[in-house]
Amino acid sequence: QGAARGQSSSQTGAQMAAKPVTPAAATAAPTVEQILDRYVKAIGGREAWQKFTSRVSMGTIEVPSMNLSGVVMIHEKAPNKLLDSVVINGASFRQGFDGTLGWTDDPQDGLREQTGAELAEARRDADFFHPLDLRRLYAKLTVSGKEKIGDRDTYVMEATVPEGSEPTKMYFDTESGLLLRVVKQNHGADGVTQFREDFEDYRDVDGIKVPFTSHQTNGDTTYTMTISEVRHNVELNDSEFAKPAVQ
Repeated sequence: QGAARGQSSSQTGAQMAAKPVTPAAATAAPTVEQILDRYVKAIGGREAWQKFTSRVSMGTIEVPSMNLSGVVMIHEKAPNKLLDSVVINGASFRQGFDGTLGWTDDPQDGLREQTGAELAEARRDADFFHPLDLRRLYAKLTVSGKEKIGDRDTYVMEATVPEGSEPTKMYFDTESGLLLRVVKQNHGADGVTQFREDFEDYRDVDGIKVPFTSHQTNGDTTYTMTISEVRHNVELNDSEFAKPAVQ
């Protein structure tokens, strides 16, 4: 989601005296609507996204602190079905949402259903048109200011979640309009952690832009997911998103 950096024009002292710059006008942030509309346009536009009914993403995951690596498979189906599968050193971690019920299955906690705030998070994440539906998915959206991410300037948007957890923060590049970072609470079997995800390497896929690299921090664990392949409108059976039967 990179973009060419803008350049500010210089003015002479005489020009500044004749036409002073109003501080408020110079620093005024765009509205929520302007930021979201620009974001949707930057990732290809609403019409382009609505041509798709499913998405399959394949890639790898690296956990440097543990010297671990593995493979990632993400299946998404409109309107709100999701299956994330990660295999690291032979161990399988899965999380699914079938449109109503959310579940996780991993070596530590086994197969379990999600409830409460964790289920609400899973439902939002499973929205196939999540970038288009931000106004609907959050109770309130406000622009809270500007921050730098590396050498990029971003507008910070705070999103109030209906279940009353701490607001989610989204950081949009002031130049490109693309989403560079999300910081939110993550509810799981072990409690609540802070989750941060940084998006890089946006590429055009079938007319829309998708980030192929994401750096994620969940609590004390940092890992990088790199997508190698994205395919749209793949035939996906509803049964694969359902909670597995207990063996």
